[in-house]
Amino acid sequence: MVLHWGADLGDLSPADLEALARASRAARGDSPFDVADRVPVLPEHARAWIGRPGVEGSRHGRDWSPAFRTTEEPRTGTRADGTQHVLTRAADPVAGLSVEHELELHTGGLLRQRLTLTNDASAPYAVGAVRLTLPVPERAGELLDFTGRHTMERVPQRAPFGAGVHSREVRTGRTGLDAVHLLCAGEPGFSFRHGQVWAVHLGWSGNQTTYAERLHNGARLLGSGELLEHGEVELAAGAALTTPWMYAAHGTGLDEVAARFHAFQRSRPHHPSRPRPVTLNSWEATYFDHSLDRLTALADRAAQVGAERFVLDDGWFGGRRDDTSSLGDWVVSEEVWPGGLGPLVDHVRSLGMEFGLWVEPEMVSADSDLARAHPEWLFSAGGRRGLESRQQHVLDLAHPGAYAHVRDQLRDLLREYDIAYLKWDHNRYLNDAGHTPDGVPGVREHTLAAYRLMDELLGVSPGLEIESCAGGGGRVDLGVLGRTVRVWASDCIDPLERQQIQRGTFLLVPPELVGTHVASGRSHTTGRRHDLAFRAATALWGHLGIEWDLSACTSQELDELAAWVALHKEHRSLLHTGRVVNGDHHDDATWVSGVVAQDDSEALFHVVSVRRTVTTGPDRVRLPGLDPARRYRLTLLRPGGPRLEAGRGVVPWAVDGIALPGAVLVEQGLPVQPMHPEHSQVWHVREERGA
Repeated sequence: MVLHWGADLGDLSPADLEALARASRAARGDSPFDVADRVPVLPEHARAWIGRPGVEGSRHGRDWSPAFRTTEEPRTGTRADGTQHVLTRAADPVAGLSVEHELELHTGGLLRQRLTLTNDASAPYAVGAVRLTLPVPERAGELLDFTGRHTMERVPQRAPFGAGVHSREVRTGRTGLDAVHLLCAGEPGFSFRHGQVWAVHLGWSGNQTTYAERLHNGARLLGSGELLEHGEVELAAGAALTTPWMYAAHGTGLDEVAARFHAFQRSRPHHPSRPRPVTLNSWEATYFDHSLDRLTALADRAAQVGAERFVLDDGWFGGRRDDTSSLGDWVVSEEVWPGGLGPLVDHVRSLGMEFGLWVEPEMVSADSDLARAHPEWLFSAGGRRGLESRQQHVLDLAHPGAYAHVRDQLRDLLREYDIAYLKWDHNRYLNDAGHTPDGVPGVREHTLAAYRLMDELLGVSPGLEIESCAGGGGRVDLGVLGRTVRVWASDCIDPLERQQIQRGTFLLVPPELVGTHVASGRSHTTGRRHDLAFRAATALWGHLGIEWDLSACTSQELDELAAWVALHKEHRSLLHTGRVVNGDHHDDATWVSGVVAQDDSEALFHVVSVRRTVTTGPDRVRLPGLDPARRYRLTLLRPGGPRLEAGRGVVPWAVDGIALPGAVLVEQGLPVQPMHPEHSQVWHVREERGA
């Protein structure tokens, strides 16, 4: 049982904890089912839990309602990094099952838990579900989660925390473009800066369910677990299933919840310690039109504006001249690259940039040497080939032959060329995903095999970095982020759409792990046109990249882009280590977000006019997250743009900056320099020491 998950209650003595446990119990009537006797982390029907059970399964209809009892005292401790952990073991000898529950509290306040279920009997046990839960209080009366689609990920949606189950399920074999992302329960009207919020996330890249449940007896909880197909997991005698980690955070406002997730990710051993290289990706510049001359010219322009990594996207392998063939044939095309990739790699490296390569290891085209040679390696259910989507099928990586084929081809590429980075795509749903020849469901084993393949390639090539891309932002979760150091937020690089996409993504993932690119003046996904300043200012906040045919740029555009890249590099350390903050402004036409240094000494803010309104816009913008007790100097940054001069249409402070106490900036704010809709401003704030 979790007695309390929320605001810090201070130092509690053992007697206080015992009293808290007693105080948590409600009065019982004639039936134990009438009143929730605290929400368990593993709900059990056998303990009068009338909601969703934690374990579902049976042995041909038997042992379906286990009653676990602890078999030893819980083991507690504190690791060297300050993480507190509890290990609890329990068993049901009658059902022939045992469990091991792990609970960890990170120093940044992030909680996580997982469960291992073991079959202790001789007969197999078919597992239907294993879910873990955490309680939330009655005042958590509103739910927030996310939905979306291709090029429009992380769209927030809110609903009352009503009776019954609010469940978000993923059956597409990956986290999903419409993923729940975070499921939050909070005080009605909670926002970025106000209201207590409780949030959960499942660190898993396959099928899953995340849900909120409210029973008639008052119990409220948030839960999650893998979503297993019938027959997907059957535990033999002595076999075990370990769930993915369920992550949970509480905070006052969504910004504090996000800070806990960010602190945890930044503490992991594989979190990047060197500056994130400014990246040029070739996709929207060249698509499938590859040639050495064109790409070396693009690399020249990339180096000219300050890029530090060059990524060759789709079209370099097999017969891949469009999206209809050759996935699975991870061999450099002799037709397009008669000398191999060496000349391009060498040219990129001579310019001082790293070289990266696009791959989609989990997919296969029907028109490919691989599919013709090994059709049995493609997912299928019921003895038939599944639906073709995006001119491709899914390669069953849980098949040893398929796994070895992909591993060996990618390993050969990493050994032949100086490849520092793989953009790992995943464009197709895993529907109808069955192992051949028997058709047994295979999403879980495929997901684990994809993780294993990433881990193996990282071991082969020390220093290699992997980006998780899945038709845009379709695989953004803490499972894949256990081995990747970048996620692609969306295939949409329209800066207006990216305002919401990035705002939602940053709730879970820190900016340095989120790809944010400057695209061409006309968006390839929406057709909108935007000034370079708006496009670059929007991309400034994450792992900066460029996805634009620079060979078509004017010298003025190249100079302006170089100025924005230089600005990003100047403030990269702040952007990639600070606290992400968002303003709760009364005027939804203007959004304010930013990054504040951990010691509150410096900050950058982005003030965005997202749409036209009938009013003149906000009189003032308040700057969240600053220390009210300090004094700051604020400057309007205009890289590549003309210096403002005092006069009509210019707010006085914007000309030379202004110094004010933090309390004024936080509570009263400053007037915005007038701007058109779909434009933005970057404000730099630095503490004035000794003032």
